[in-house]
Amino acid sequence: MAPNSATVAALLRQTVHYHLDNFAYDSAIFFAERLQAYDPRSSESAYLLSLCHFRLGDSRSAYEISKPPGFRGVHLGCAFIFAQACFDLEKYKDGITALEKARALWATKCSIGKHSASSRSPYPDAAACSCLLGKLYRALDDKKKAVPCFEEALKANPLMWDAFTALCDMGVNVRIPNVFRFNEPFARNFDLENSTASEPNGPEPLQRKAGMQSASESDPFDAPRPATYHMDPSRNDLFTEPAPNDLMAKFAAAHSRYNGNQGSRNGSDGMETPTGSAPVGAPEPQVSRLGHPSEPPQAPNRRTRGAQAVEPAIFEPPPRLGGYRLGSKRRERTQEQAADPSTDNWSKPTAISSVTDRKRTASGHPVQPRPANGEEPRRSARLNVLPRPPASRANAGATALGTTATRELRKARPPISRIGRPGAAVVGRVVSGNRKPIEENGMDVDQAEAPRFKEPPPMMQAPPPKMTLVEPEPVKIDEALRWILELLKKMATGYLLSSQFRCKDALAAFLSLPRSHQDTPWVLARMGRAQYEQANYAEAEKLFRRLRMLAPTRHEDMEVYSTVLWHLRKETDLSFLAHELVDAVWDSPYAWCALGNAWSLACDHEQALRCFKRAIQLHPKFAYAYTLQGHEHVENEEYDKALTAYRQAISADKRHYNAYYGIGKVFEKLGNWDKALSHYKAALVIHPDHAVLICCVGTVLQRQKQIGQALPYFSRAVELAPRAPEIRHKKARALMATGQFEEAQQELLVLRDLAPDKAQVHFLLGKLSKLLGDKKLAVRHFTIALSLDPKASSQIKQEIEGLENDDCIEDSMVH
Repeated sequence: MAPNSATVAALLRQTVHYHLDNFAYDSAIFFAERLQAYDPRSSESAYLLSLCHFRLGDSRSAYEISKPPGFRGVHLGCAFIFAQACFDLEKYKDGITALEKARALWATKCSIGKHSASSRSPYPDAAACSCLLGKLYRALDDKKKAVPCFEEALKANPLMWDAFTALCDMGVNVRIPNVFRFNEPFARNFDLENSTASEPNGPEPLQRKAGMQSASESDPFDAPRPATYHMDPSRNDLFTEPAPNDLMAKFAAAHSRYNGNQGSRNGSDGMETPTGSAPVGAPEPQVSRLGHPSEPPQAPNRRTRGAQAVEPAIFEPPPRLGGYRLGSKRRERTQEQAADPSTDNWSKPTAISSVTDRKRTASGHPVQPRPANGEEPRRSARLNVLPRPPASRANAGATALGTTATRELRKARPPISRIGRPGAAVVGRVVSGNRKPIEENGMDVDQAEAPRFKEPPPMMQAPPPKMTLVEPEPVKIDEALRWILELLKKMATGYLLSSQFRCKDALAAFLSLPRSHQDTPWVLARMGRAQYEQANYAEAEKLFRRLRMLAPTRHEDMEVYSTVLWHLRKETDLSFLAHELVDAVWDSPYAWCALGNAWSLACDHEQALRCFKRAIQLHPKFAYAYTLQGHEHVENEEYDKALTAYRQAISADKRHYNAYYGIGKVFEKLGNWDKALSHYKAALVIHPDHAVLICCVGTVLQRQKQIGQALPYFSRAVELAPRAPEIRHKKARALMATGQFEEAQQELLVLRDLAPDKAQVHFLLGKLSKLLGDKKLAVRHFTIALSLDPKASSQIKQEIEGLENDDCIEDSMVH
């Protein structure tokens, strides 16, 4: 008989998903090809095969397989994989067309909150498709269409972090409180009860599994059975009830017949209630949260064996399972109550009669109370698995009534059946609210009176675990979601401010995060970049060093770390970093950029150019690699090649201000002041607080003899980078040129403390002292400058000779 084709296809699909979930992509492709050969006209077959190829990084095969032929309709999975492959292959228009044709399939789809350990949403939703569509439009440099796509993705799912970072990288001013705000429709997507109820194979709540496990683990001969869960209106607790099966139905029928026969023999009129069962139509006793009946309870029904009071298990951790604390406290309480008959509840006649009437032996016959002559009870009636505390000498003087009651209990206890006989109720390990099944006075009571945890067989007897039950606090999904959104607000604020190059505010936002999140690689990388953008290279180095300790295999942002080491002139550290990165991952563009920076610091610009070229081959859209390549061309005075490299960097990233700075530097070297000034100002629009860029604008204006306009730029640059010697040096020269000698002297004195080994600082101090008429101080500074820079001896000697000539002129005027 030929198998059903639908069944064969379903089994093959399950096999493919199994291998995909277990990352066995080769096996997944093998079975996906079998599915494709068995059902070639199905879009699902093409989707699974293309998905396997895409997971393996084979975008070309995924593109060809997911391309929809003429006979096949639009399939959401195929369209999404096809668009992803188009994005990798730079066929952006084809990907946009595929997603737009399938818009009706994903426009209103939302799968956030539907993912669990045993269920997945196989196809993308509106947020994922909108984000991918925005990436395709952004790659086409269509910002007007890309921005609405990213906005739609964030509206559908505020946790779509890629869409947010893309908007920030494009320079869009995102209103963070409006994006990461709590709303009820979005929170309902995370309702575990609703999501699992709608899925036939949804995961079982954790607490329910724990309750079933506790019932089965207490009896090694009792196989676990699936449980159903309902709320009894006559009870205050949520409890479990095993689902009946055929075998248990037979046991129940035999139980009822057995109890009926016993009742007809024991009762006077045949209508007495059997032991352990309530009369027909009798109301069930109310059970409190602690699991103790408010009235003398009936023996638990066979169907409620293992029933436990548990709390609702929506997004709650499983409860800690454990028994009762049967330690010294219980022994002391038992001894005290045995010594004091006034506190003994068993001294009441009603309690004794109600307990004694319901006691039965293992054979099911009623047990007669012990006679008053004090003869020893039978050995079978004294069986008790629980260890009894030894009677202390203080109890020797107890009243006869209390002693008699205790012995009555020992005699009345039946042996515990291990196979669940009708007359012996078995209760599993207690969890959650059913915490105190022993009577309040601490004495041992009958198993039919209050639920107890089940003892192991005699051969497997072990002391009960001494642990305290801790009820898990209910975790509200709304509070958890609010906490996550608040955390994302802080991180998003830091990222947005850093993308706007407001580095100080970005650092403050990142420092407001919890310490555990500050010590993550992503946050450390963002903080290191912020310090780098402020030219705080020493602080940036500390952060990147910390990053390398936490994530030694991370390669992203290592090009920035290598540039920091380049500025600090740490050739050994930079060489070690570069070779470590290249040895770890040979095809990492970031590693090749670090190696290029190491060659550049060693003044081998040709080797550096080869490294940057290799990085560009590995990552054609790597804007910073183009910029570093342009810097090396400038060092070789290859200005045309440098301009080409900078322009390629701008085409890769229009907000890459380093490329605009490079073009401005080339035109400044060529003497084209106007073009240099325009490119510097274009870079300032992107990064308005960059001290070097501001200083470059002031330098060009100074070259154009516009010193008055250049001075505010120098002052602003000094405010942003107060410990930068070169910027303060240019400000001092501008102040001297404008005749502000006292302000210039203050700047030079600060500069002398920052760079005491700079000959130019002492040379300017000598000239300023000469202008102020302090010739002795001028000679002193000229002498220090000559000792620090002997190569500039001719210029310094001219200044000293000028002082002598001034003295000769003054002497001639006097005489």
